Amino acid sequence: MQFERLSKEVESYKGEMVELMKDMVAIPSISPVSGGEGEAKRADMLESFLKKSGFSVRRYDYIDSFKKKRSNLIATIPSKAKQRIWLLSHIDTVSEGDRSLWSHDPFDAYVKDGKIFGRGTSDNGQGVVSSIFALKALKELGVETKYAPAIALVADEEVGSEYGVKALLKEKIFSKGDMFVVPDWGNEKGDAIEVAEKGILWLKFTVVGKQVHASTPQKGINAFRISAELVQRLNRLYKLFGKKDRLFDPSFSTFEPTKHEKNVESVNIIPGKEVFYMDCRVLPDYNLAKVIKFAKNEAARLAKESNAQISVEVYNIEEPAKPTGKNSQLVKLLSSSIENVKGIKPKLVGIGGGTVAKYFREKGMDCAVWATLPDNAHQPNEYAVIDDMVGDSKVFAYLYI
Repeated sequence: MQFERLSKEVESYKGEMVELMKDMVAIPSISPVSGGEGEAKRADMLESFLKKSGFSVRRYDYIDSFKKKRSNLIATIPSKAKQRIWLLSHIDTVSEGDRSLWSHDPFDAYVKDGKIFGRGTSDNGQGVVSSIFALKALKELGVETKYAPAIALVADEEVGSEYGVKALLKEKIFSKGDMFVVPDWGNEKGDAIEVAEKGILWLKFTVVGKQVHASTPQKGINAFRISAELVQRLNRLYKLFGKKDRLFDPSFSTFEPTKHEKNVESVNIIPGKEVFYMDCRVLPDYNLAKVIKFAKNEAARLAKESNAQISVEVYNIEEPAKPTGKNSQLVKLLSSSIENVKGIKPKLVGIGGGTVAKYFREKGMDCAVWATLPDNAHQPNEYAVIDDMVGDSKVFAYLYI
């Protein structure tokens, strides 16, 4: 009976949810690293909304290297419960990219066919909105909760979380025993709970040979050809780190060459320098240092054979955290909530992407990543399904009762 009241209350907010999403999208919240102004103006709007809705709000602002304010909000409602469940979403977004690929202004959200379109609607606007209105329903109905409800709206997730979760962890806002739901990944059915993430390693390879005219290749050292050979040798990583874990999709570690920097201007020039990158997503079974060691050893061997100079740099590294246990208190609570609200039994999965869940898992805190989301983050014409936004809000409300 109590959940029926909650469900109706959340349903009654559908129009308000759409309007809040439109207000968020209208305020670009892009990192200064990507040419934006940061989250401060969006945080201003959300702080005002939360206070008017009766939340207790604390704000944590940090000044970044661009002298821009990076803003985080903590919002709570009264509860006698001692153990806390956090709903944690990020309020920054990536840039719009090529505007010509959008059918509409990416910062002027609009509704069509039950979807709301605009930059950041899926990543991570839906999580922000569904979290806020779940707690609003609990507060308005005066529900006595089993767990203390709390929301964290954080900055800087898209480019490293230095001014977001990492900074907040130093503030000691979060306590031992706190649990965290991060609605920043999901699928269209909403039947998958992410409990594990692969390690992330980006490597940068620089090959320096000798540039000459293409008609006399014997006089030079073709950095392009050597790079191609190195890529082939690095393919051995798949075999050397070949364990499989069915929790993940794909079930194995991946080692893929990706970005390639521009070399020479003309077809008739043997390039003397090549720069390329490799993206590695590695199962938690492995230490990333071993991957780096293999790459450097192969580069050194090839450099000796070819008389080229080859350097290997770690461009980015995120060691995998210990997965959240399948029998953890939070996983059981979230699974039960999804099953009771949506009528589906969720499966537990691991992913190759990275979320802020990693930072809590590193601290030994229970953290699960879940939402009902289409796979369109960072794409043109990004959207969120309005009914999914409402449904997720119901799942979050149910967590606390």
